[in-house]
Amino acid sequence: MDRMHFDANTPKVAAVVGFYMSAALVMVFVNKAVLNSSPDLPLLFLLLQLLIALLLLHVAAMFIKRVEIPKLELETAKKLTPVVLVNIIGLVFNTLCLRDVEASFFQIARGLVLPLTVIVFSAHTRTVPSVRVGIAAGTVAIGFLLGVAPSTTLPAHVAPSALSLFYGILSSLFIAFHAVLIKSSLPYCDNSTIQLAYWTNLGSAIFLFPFVLFYREIFTLEDLIHDSNWDGQVFLWGSIVTGIFGFLLCIAGLLSIKVTSPITHMFSSALRSVIQTLLGVWLFKDIMTVNRAVSILVIMIGTVYYTWVKSFEAAPPPRKDVDLEILGNRKREEDSGDDDEVTVVFGGSEEDEKV
Repeated sequence: MDRMHFDANTPKVAAVVGFYMSAALVMVFVNKAVLNSSPDLPLLFLLLQLLIALLLLHVAAMFIKRVEIPKLELETAKKLTPVVLVNIIGLVFNTLCLRDVEASFFQIARGLVLPLTVIVFSAHTRTVPSVRVGIAAGTVAIGFLLGVAPSTTLPAHVAPSALSLFYGILSSLFIAFHAVLIKSSLPYCDNSTIQLAYWTNLGSAIFLFPFVLFYREIFTLEDLIHDSNWDGQVFLWGSIVTGIFGFLLCIAGLLSIKVTSPITHMFSSALRSVIQTLLGVWLFKDIMTVNRAVSILVIMIGTVYYTWVKSFEAAPPPRKDVDLEILGNRKREEDSGDDDEVTVVFGGSEEDEKV
């Protein structure tokens, strides 16, 4: 009778997956709660998140050697300006979209992230995606269209506006740009994700601050403070919580996320979508129609299929099992100048198979 084998990495995998799922859900729902209570302060709220994350990065650098604060050099700042601008513009549209749509509908409004990322990456690299990738992206796009299609069963007061959908599309587009730019920006930060996160947060805060002043959100905050009907605790604690989780996501690169497989990410992503939908209905009384449920399901299927396809395409080619006797006979019959490269498998352990 076979003994049950305990994988020592299992708790680590569970912790990493649990962290990412929890962080993503907290960011969405706490952001939504704050934006519901203070819809006129989206930019100030975002600015506070960035500043809190920067402060915590400085604190972490005092105690964690792997958290390094980069040297602020003008030349580096110029090189990182494109990725910083794309990041903050995407964050602003992301925040405005979340403010104007229901929490459960948010993943539909931003449903074009995958198709747009595939398009932007293909244009940037001048390559044509595989048929399977195209099918996955097309499936997600169909899911998006199903979700935004007009529904007679949806009350008019909760139907997403054209402007909120526009915010969602722009947010998805800038996320796609960011995914492409981040790879080319890492060399300017010594290939450190922590340093790039610091530059991104700092630059985003600098670019965002003038717009906070331009839209007079500081004066709006002052007026709300004197309004007895406004609950400032939600705004204060929401800013702190999202700032902390923003910081945690910054240092998430220190976690050994390589222990998680693409399959793990597939199911964790699918599970997160389901949990986000259920929590949206429960916490914010979101209305879930058949169209929205089918849309979320189709987007989830397309995303899971895309992850599977990419893991399949990235897998190394299978190694050749060669019969040693045949190989020996062939060597005796052929000239020794054969340049073909083969791999001889001696039936070693599973660890030996990993190259």
